[in-house]
Amino acid sequence: MMNFILAPSAIADLKEISDYFLQKNVEAGEQLFQKFNKRFESLTRFPKLGKPYPKLHPEIRGLLEQNYIIFYRISSESVEIVRIVDARRNLLELFKEER
Repeated sequence: MMNFILAPSAIADLKEISDYFLQKNVEAGEQLFQKFNKRFESLTRFPKLGKPYPKLHPEIRGLLEQNYIIFYRISSESVEIVRIVDARRNLLELFKEER
């Protein structure tokens, strides 16, 4: 089975999400982070679970969890979680440096 790796950008996204929920609703934030972790684990077993996002980057796939998209890349040994972002954001702008 593969493992998952959190890229520095994904860690920064998680910190931002955490900071938001610390201000708004700690319990909801804890539940969301548990769901994220389950999704990360699911991706190690089923790496093609998410859909491709070729307009963002040829290697990027994404999986929706509540209002967030978990963006990731698949390698031979791991799933790299690259970003975790609000689905309402301008995704093309967010990934323009990646293209």
